[in-house]
Amino acid sequence: MKTTSQRILLLALVLIYTSVSFSQKSKISKAEKDYDKYSYIDAREIYLKVIEDGYSSAQVLEKLGDTYYYNGQYNEASKWYSKLIAEYPSEVNADYYYKAAQSLKSLEKYDESNALMEIYAEKGGNPMVVKLFKENPNYLEKIRANALDLKIRKANINSDGSDFVSSFNNGNLVFSSTNNSTGDKTYEWTQEGYLDLYEADIDDKGNLSNPRTIKGEVNSPYHESSTTVSKDGSTMYFTRNNFINGKKDRGKDKTIGLKIYKVTKGSEDRWEDIIELPFNNDNYSVAYPTLSPDGKRLYFSSDMPGTLGMSDLWYVDVLGDSQYSEPVNLGSTINTEAKEAFPFISSDNKLYFSSDGRMGLGGLDVFVTQIGDNGEIGTISNLGSPTNSPSDDFAFIYNLEKEFGYVSSNRDGLEGSVSDDIYILNKCEVTIEGTVTNKETLEIIEGATVVLLDENNKTLESVVSGADGRYRFKKNVDCGTIYLVRASSTGCEFLEKVIETPKESQVYELPMPLYCDPCPPNDLGCRLSLQPIYFDFDRFNIRPDAEIELAKILAAMRQYPELIIHIESHTDSRAPNKYNELLSEKRAQSTLNWLVDQGIDRARLSAKGYGENQLVNQCADGVKCTEEEHQLNRRSMFLIQN
Repeated sequence: MKTTSQRILLLALVLIYTSVSFSQKSKISKAEKDYDKYSYIDAREIYLKVIEDGYSSAQVLEKLGDTYYYNGQYNEASKWYSKLIAEYPSEVNADYYYKAAQSLKSLEKYDESNALMEIYAEKGGNPMVVKLFKENPNYLEKIRANALDLKIRKANINSDGSDFVSSFNNGNLVFSSTNNSTGDKTYEWTQEGYLDLYEADIDDKGNLSNPRTIKGEVNSPYHESSTTVSKDGSTMYFTRNNFINGKKDRGKDKTIGLKIYKVTKGSEDRWEDIIELPFNNDNYSVAYPTLSPDGKRLYFSSDMPGTLGMSDLWYVDVLGDSQYSEPVNLGSTINTEAKEAFPFISSDNKLYFSSDGRMGLGGLDVFVTQIGDNGEIGTISNLGSPTNSPSDDFAFIYNLEKEFGYVSSNRDGLEGSVSDDIYILNKCEVTIEGTVTNKETLEIIEGATVVLLDENNKTLESVVSGADGRYRFKKNVDCGTIYLVRASSTGCEFLEKVIETPKESQVYELPMPLYCDPCPPNDLGCRLSLQPIYFDFDRFNIRPDAEIELAKILAAMRQYPELIIHIESHTDSRAPNKYNELLSEKRAQSTLNWLVDQGIDRARLSAKGYGENQLVNQCADGVKCTEEEHQLNRRSMFLIQN
């Protein structure tokens, strides 16, 4: 009996295990079907339930990590890839080391990411990616050094769903959003609505307002995004799922791919007459169009045959009358084994694009290269922070003339969010202003000239300080750049300051304290610090105390043989005007003669009496004053003539 009981128990356990195993396989099969049709969130829920029930395998962990990775949720992707590598090291292929490394990079764990990239290289990873990694061991330093001086802020038109930039259009911004989508379908990949095209007004700082649905019959129940508008504003190319005339088509893999369509502007600015471009195909995607500045070339992204990676950048020449050349791949200089997408050509013929196959900060980063006159590709640089972040950054566009642009990113998404937002990029600029003062007295100086020069001493702007001593240059200057600021005012020594502007946009306060001569330019007495030369009442002889001060003037005239002076002499108000004029003239001549007697050439001297016409106090005729107060008016003054 005991043996029979044991057999029955063993059979029961086998049946239970078989039942559980069959149940898990059934769930995994359902998850794989969802995964294969890009219903990543539905697949994720099943994989998580399977793991919660105690089942795990390399395949389950791979695809669970992918459901996060392909939605830009790198924190969770990293968690499951790490578990995969730890528990099934012998079963992990090179691609998953690459995905794990990319996920860690997006979490700014660069050392750990680099370590996994080394294993990726050892396991025979893509030679192009390995070459880029090996040739750029200090890529973070290079990215920081090449970063554009821009400041970034989130646009105020973002919705609760996904929003990202498409293109400029006649002073407006065209953008894509899942907010209030046409139709009621949900996109299985993200569980959000489908993207539609919208338009918003742009002010002179790049701020966005008045978002509205784009006019015409462009939006459908499926995705519309990534536009480019011709220079004359009459033609727009845009990306849409394979859907036209109310009919959707699938490729051989049963998926609805992306295609580029063209529309023309009709009455009331409505886009109409949708035409599918001839190089589209049901079996691959063609998307993200952008026109060259002259409108003669259309760039786009595609995974068509001949693609080097997941998607490459291509172009066709626009021949007119809806005719185009055969697509041309931009080659391995641009394209990698990963994803290249969202091209944009600026007015100076620079190609901006996003890639996750190059050395970057994490996820998709924006890169730039110069396109030569003959189509040659220049050096490719990462735009760095703040344009790029550890998350996905894409759909970069920039207006060179107005010095602002936009980038799309999921950098600030909530945990578990897959939503993208639009960010405004402004050139990093500094405003220089300050106060011009007297260095000694701290008094403000009105009317001072303040000049801004570049490091090559080229004048950029000149302004004059106001009644409050303040100056402000109207021209904003670049961040982190050396400039020269020079201030000058009559009677003051000019001041020159060499500055390096801050690394971030701000108002830079630069005080300009000038050393100002306290003496009027021609006042010899002030410059020599003379005590007043006084005369006794009704006398014009030189007093002994006056000789001491005259000796200082004598010494100056001997030291500076070119010095020419004029002597002014005065009286107090006691006595008639006529008498005082004569008395002051005698005092002037007496002072002059003293200097001549000491050997000074008379030609270097002149003298004049002013009587009682220039009193220094209130002691005029009829005013009662002390002798000391009258004495202040009986004086000689010395002015420099040359």
